[in-house]
This record gives sequence, C-alpha cells and structure tokens, in this order.
Amino acid sequence: MEKVQRLRAMGSLCRQQAAYNSMNKWKLLAEAEYWDHLADLELSSYFQQCNAVSANEIERPQAIANTNDARQETISSA
Repeated sequence: MEKVQRLRAMGSLCRQQAAYNSMNKWKLLAEAEYWDHLADLELSSYFQQCNAVSANEIERPQAIANTNDARQETISSA
C-alpha cells in the first residue's frame, strides 16, 4: 500500500508542476496520468492477491469437511 501512496504522490507532484509550468503543461499532465495508472495497477494487484488468499482460506475448510464425510461413510459401511 505504501507503493500506491508513493505513485499517487508522484502524480500529484506532476499536476502541481503543470499548474506553474505552462510550457510543459501537457507533458506533465500526461506523466501524472501515467503515475495514476501505475497506482491503479498496483492497487488492483494488491486486491487480487487479497482475494486469492481469502478464497484459499474458504476452500480449505470445505475440503477438510469433505474428507471427514468420506471417512464417516467408510466407517459406517464397515
């Protein structure tokens, strides 16, 4: 998350510079968009990793429950 904050800060600095530098305004605004895009990608990646971990934690108990059910069926069959 710190990386996202740094990337957003870079975008903000570019916008501030664009406000005072009319000669390079469009270049600086384009650079700000670039930094924001990188921040969005980083944030998206972070949430995908969080969701993947959560999905794995949810699936594990189900797999254990299924294993226990199979053992109970085997025992009752004997």
